[in-house]
Amino acid sequence: MRKLVADGAGRVEAGSEGSQTVPPGGWVWIDVLAGEPDLPELLELAAPAGLDLLAVRDAVLDIDMPKVDDFGDHMLVVLHSLSTGVISTYEVDTFVTRTHLITVHPVPCEPIDALWTQAQTRADLGRLHVDELLGVLADLMTRSLLAVLDAFDDRVEELNAKALSADSTLLEDLTAVRTDLTGVRRVVHPLRETLDVLRHSSSDLVSEQGRRRFSDVFDVASRLAGGLDEARSAIAETLDAYRGAEARQATEVSKVLTVYAAIVLPLSLIAGFWGMNFANLPWTDSDWGWIVVTIIMVVVALVSLGMFVSLGWVKRPSGRRAGRAIGQGLLEATKTPVHIVGAVFEMSAMPVRATTARLSQAVAPDARGREGELDHGAE
Repeated sequence: MRKLVADGAGRVEAGSEGSQTVPPGGWVWIDVLAGEPDLPELLELAAPAGLDLLAVRDAVLDIDMPKVDDFGDHMLVVLHSLSTGVISTYEVDTFVTRTHLITVHPVPCEPIDALWTQAQTRADLGRLHVDELLGVLADLMTRSLLAVLDAFDDRVEELNAKALSADSTLLEDLTAVRTDLTGVRRVVHPLRETLDVLRHSSSDLVSEQGRRRFSDVFDVASRLAGGLDEARSAIAETLDAYRGAEARQATEVSKVLTVYAAIVLPLSLIAGFWGMNFANLPWTDSDWGWIVVTIIMVVVALVSLGMFVSLGWVKRPSGRRAGRAIGQGLLEATKTPVHIVGAVFEMSAMPVRATTARLSQAVAPDARGREGELDHGAE
């Protein structure tokens, strides 16, 4: 347990544990790092201050969401702050009287430590009232939760990149991120309601200056709640993008398998035809019959591939993209003969196209001459 005493003129000093006096116009801040074994000592501290003993017991033994309990001569305000090193929150119970601020928390609290240090060096903090000091502490704790949004913004680009590439580890990452956001979001909405109650409180323990401070913190909590809702929507959009990319990859794989099936089907027909047990099949008695059948099968396969290329059913993807689509280089190995056959098909069609073009050029002058003779005869 530690204690700070402000004299009302801006001077704040560490107080002794046994002293209970409060300077005129000043305040006393008692910070307690307590667990279940420390409950008897905390009850002894709460009795002289007139605190509700059941609320003090709950502050140590129970885990509560942010809330406000008004007991008339004192208030219990439960806040939450971001843990260090992990994305989770812990409870901080604050008891407020006219002259005392008592904070109880189970683990070290960075916002409390930061305000504790600043209060001893800044005179403006020493001249605040107890409710205003609580407003400053609530602002520090609420702003610590904004780090969750910053962490999500740093991860969202990576998650989107994994979604577009249909990375199999994305679902695990999305589950972890969603769990972290859900844990913080579960605390932020009650926190915003708590601050809303404080900024509209009619209690004598909350001054007009304190209500203005709580209004500012309420705006921060509202922005935090909105950011968490947007992050939740962004996760859903990332998941939809992943499903679309996964479906696109499945389509590419199905396309390759369909091309294989379309090529193998006529080859199976040819092999099945010459595999029938009939003695009078052509070339069955010849030593070079199998060569003819093999040539026919190769020609059919090449013509099929060339037709797929000319129709645009088979496109040339990048090697990295193809490897991701089918795995182990299978798709790229499939597309390589397709590219070769496509090039051969295009080369074989070039003489035909050139001949057609020459014929068109030769026919065009003759057609114009005949039209001229017809027109002359008509005259």
